Amino acid sequence: MADTTPADTAVQGGSLVLATLAAGQFLMTLDSSVMNVSIATVAKDIGTTVTGIQTAITLYTLVMAMLMVTGGKIGTMIGRRRAFAIGCVIYGAGSLTTALAPNLTVLIIGWSVLEGIGAALILPAIVALVAGNFPPVDRPRAYGLVMGAGAIAVAVGPLIGGAATTYFSWRWVFAGEVVMVLGILALARRVADAPPEDRGRLDALGSVLAAVGLGVGVFGILRSSEWGWFLPKPDGPSVLGLSPTIWCVLGGLVVIWLFLEWENHIEARGREPLVRPSMFGNRQMTGGLVMFFVQYLVQAGLFFTIPLFLSVALGLTALETGVRILPLSITLLAAAVGVPRLFPDASPRRIVRLGLLAMFLGIVVLLGAIDVEASAEIVTVPLLLAGLGIGALASQLGAVTVSAVPDEESPEVGGLQNTATNLGAAIGTALAGSVLIAALTSSFLAGIEENPAIPPQVETQASVQLAAGVPFISDADLQAALEEAGASPEVTQAVLDENEKARLDGLRSALAVLAVIAMLGLFAARRIPTRQPRGAPPESAQESPQASPPS
Repeated sequence: MADTTPADTAVQGGSLVLATLAAGQFLMTLDSSVMNVSIATVAKDIGTTVTGIQTAITLYTLVMAMLMVTGGKIGTMIGRRRAFAIGCVIYGAGSLTTALAPNLTVLIIGWSVLEGIGAALILPAIVALVAGNFPPVDRPRAYGLVMGAGAIAVAVGPLIGGAATTYFSWRWVFAGEVVMVLGILALARRVADAPPEDRGRLDALGSVLAAVGLGVGVFGILRSSEWGWFLPKPDGPSVLGLSPTIWCVLGGLVVIWLFLEWENHIEARGREPLVRPSMFGNRQMTGGLVMFFVQYLVQAGLFFTIPLFLSVALGLTALETGVRILPLSITLLAAAVGVPRLFPDASPRRIVRLGLLAMFLGIVVLLGAIDVEASAEIVTVPLLLAGLGIGALASQLGAVTVSAVPDEESPEVGGLQNTATNLGAAIGTALAGSVLIAALTSSFLAGIEENPAIPPQVETQASVQLAAGVPFISDADLQAALEEAGASPEVTQAVLDENEKARLDGLRSALAVLAVIAMLGLFAARRIPTRQPRGAPPESAQESPQASPPS
């Protein structure tokens, strides 16, 4: 059969194929983290504000989320490898445009739009090409390495961005991406692919509905730190007394419901839908998607809170922060590669649950260690545990999700899988940030109110001006602001002490929420099968809720 031949012929050169696809995953994920430590430098260089650069980063995530499902379907229609190559060309053009950008407009065109479109074609194709180039027995290890490469990119991104910005220029990061894209394109010829399928025209209305629904919902989530989740912030916009965030999420859900109804209509008339709603009746596939969502939510939350602790609370530089995060990459790669190799027949459900427990334990250890007197060394053990957990999940979820459907549907599953990961990452970052700022604000205002060294007029002024949220800033920045405002040394020290305590309260609150979500994931793991996938499912597998391997 056409969908099994590539996997049978991919044994020779399999390592090169795997390296090519892992490099693609690494590159796509790198952009979401590499410039976070260099926002101020980039803003100054192109003559814009920090908010402008944050907008560009937000739009990159938004474009990917909007087009991921459509990108997966295009891969089915024109061929996975062709979609992968076209995506690389678009992505490379975006990287070159960004490297040469003289202003914010050009930066957004290159970084947010072109790279986002390229990623939407590349990421679903990677999922499908792994399925097409490796037999079922080898897929857990292959998916583990590919997904692990993405997680490592998040971990080392700040280190790469910090080093480039410190010693060269941030533009060299994007110039390096162009070189990397050329290398991937040269190696992509070795990747086997099934012939493209004649599956009719692209469902244009479905593509628009999916893009609008996902885009509006994700945009609201990404703006929650400025707007508030439910009630509007004091200085934020309001719609009928509520935050625009909740309206965006509700509006996005309504449009997604319309999208699914339209897809049901298309499928019932015998035409080719963008996504078959009947696929969601597949217990194994939906279980894998839910676990991807949980993994990336917790992972993104950790990558948001831990660098804040290191760089702001402890005052480490971008390079020092990146070095401190590296232990996560070690255990992540070890688990992603080692689990499938050492335990090829282990229960995927058991490994996923152990991975979630490792992530949970890492967060709990960090919660117990964070203290006013804590040093940077306290993150090492928690990061080792978290990396072990993320690597364990990465070693199983890709194979579990894709093996739930016939190989010819793997691009569509790839689109859904990457949509789940994007949603998880967006919500994880937004949720951790919202909880952190809310707890920080509450703790700081309560602290200055109870501190006798702080005059009543300062308390009143702080309560009014900081009601929308206390910024997460370093002691040095806060001290400079207080001195500029003419505060006495006694008041300055008292405020610094309260800010230090409040920062830790905010971090603890955010970490506690992530720990709860990791534990809730254990319940969702019941949908993961207990046996390793060893072959493609029958054509009817997607139509039955009981289509997962015996559990």
